[in-house]
Amino acid sequence: MKMTRRSFARFAGGLVGAALLAPAPAFAQDKPAPFDNPGEVQIALVRYLSTGDFFQAYLSGVEAQAKALGVELRVFDSRQDAALQADMVDQAIALGVDGIVIQHGLTESMKEAAQRAVDAGIKVVAFDVNVENEAIPQIEQSDRDLARLALEQAISDNGESWKAAYVYVPGIAPLDRRDETWVQFKEKYPGIEELAQFGTLDNPIANSVANQARSVLSANPDVQVVFAPYDEFAKGVKIAVDEAGMAENVKIYSADISTADIAAMREPGSAWAATAATNPAVVGQVSVRALAMLLAGEDPGRSVIVPPTLITQKQLNDADIKNMEELSQKLPQFAHADVAVPAWMPLP
Repeated sequence: MKMTRRSFARFAGGLVGAALLAPAPAFAQDKPAPFDNPGEVQIALVRYLSTGDFFQAYLSGVEAQAKALGVELRVFDSRQDAALQADMVDQAIALGVDGIVIQHGLTESMKEAAQRAVDAGIKVVAFDVNVENEAIPQIEQSDRDLARLALEQAISDNGESWKAAYVYVPGIAPLDRRDETWVQFKEKYPGIEELAQFGTLDNPIANSVANQARSVLSANPDVQVVFAPYDEFAKGVKIAVDEAGMAENVKIYSADISTADIAAMREPGSAWAATAATNPAVVGQVSVRALAMLLAGEDPGRSVIVPPTLITQKQLNDADIKNMEELSQKLPQFAHADVAVPAWMPLP
């Protein structure tokens, strides 16, 4: 490692501090290798989805936890190009990174790419993409619970019989898990009648979904509930519902949350009734912490689950919550997840 004047000053200052405050061996053991020398550690985030507030917040969490650890972070953004995402994993391997966070993607394109990283001796965790690899921990938002909380609220608000439209794109692991819960709810409550299913991940997602929702609502004016278990889906549905003047007759239930979502839910007469969410910034932090545990020779578990919180329009209005910061302050369970937090781990 090249010793610059600045790094020498830091090194000398560190020696003085260590001599004054504690014996050097104890100081060196505060963190396990390789985090006793974190500047030598390089990790990569390889993204499939990046459009929308959720993914910006997730990225901020990844960046914050990487900074707290003192490691170098490289971000690769494939913008929903599955082949490019696989190539970016190979780019990260070629750069010699120590660890990779794979964020979303398709199983068929990421399975072999993830295995190539493992074969290269690189530690890997996957968030919301099933790479079908026992060596790779899966970071999840407990997607089934996200869907369950939102749908239980829909039952509470609307009873056990209603006409529904459903927004879904198959092949995306979190949406597939949420779909499992939707299927179970329809079996449990046969009074739920699904009139239409639609959905797209074309950018910009909210506007593309709005285009579809206009046609669906026009063809099915008796829809009472829309289950849109991703906030960009819900935004698109709300655009179409508002344009059709149907806000008094339709209620939207979703997953995920952002400051923009809070504003949309709190608009007077908003059809967006409830969402279930984890704090995306916290999920980003957990993703990096789980990867750091692997790098330190520790086991974060095969499945690392961040528990969700139900957030209703009434809660937001009653507590006058206007943004994500206030949401974390007034709903403390949303602000932090006590997941993948070994004693040595520095937090943002």
